[in-house]
Amino acid sequence: MQERSERTRRRLVRAGAEMFRRNGYDRSTLGDIARTAGVTKGALYFHFASKDELAEAVQQRGAALLGETVRDLGASGGTPLQALVDLTHWLARTLHDDPAVPASFRITVECTGREGGGTDFRRAWLAAVCALLRRARDAGELRAGAGRYGAGWERAESLVAAAACGIEAMAATGMPYEELGRRVAALWELLLPALVPAGAAARYRTAPAGSAGDGSAANGSAAAGSAADGTRGLSPYLGSAV
Repeated sequence: MQERSERTRRRLVRAGAEMFRRNGYDRSTLGDIARTAGVTKGALYFHFASKDELAEAVQQRGAALLGETVRDLGASGGTPLQALVDLTHWLARTLHDDPAVPASFRITVECTGREGGGTDFRRAWLAAVCALLRRARDAGELRAGAGRYGAGWERAESLVAAAACGIEAMAATGMPYEELGRRVAALWELLLPALVPAGAAARYRTAPAGSAGDGSAANGSAAAGSAADGTRGLSPYLGSAV
């Protein structure tokens, strides 16, 4: 009985994530979520007393996925900066593979200022990014100007944080994962020379682990060139805005 209840709860969280990702918080109804999950509204209310509770469970699911990934990367034996590169590729992939992550970003934006607080996935994402960057600094991976406390460190932290948040913004345009992955690799081709000592950027893999470009800085440069190609700009994903 307990196992069945847990399966129902997982289905509801998944359905809630799908609806919040697609329609946003305000336009998603509990009735629609129950139908998507294939359960009655009574079953939904058994697990979640309100839409706020379900939205919190979705964000907790996103935060759990993020935490598991950070721990796995920390145990992989790579450097903190490589772990940060890999974490951004994880985000690019998971924004397409698991609705809890894009839904968590959307809930955070749409529910800012609501009473009750709760999980803030965007803040958790930025905290994970900045923690890995600080570990890279403490491990001596960053160039002197970026590694010291003060203005140099603040510039480096702000640059990486803004770039990390931009990944979700690009994914929200409907950009396919393959294109998004290339753009994340291109992003690191630009960021790494500004962050690490001269000549050290080539030590880092900018492509996703296991991809065709794995381990090849030349492939990362090619990705940067492809992203800069005017025929492959952001225009197709931005509609009439450009």
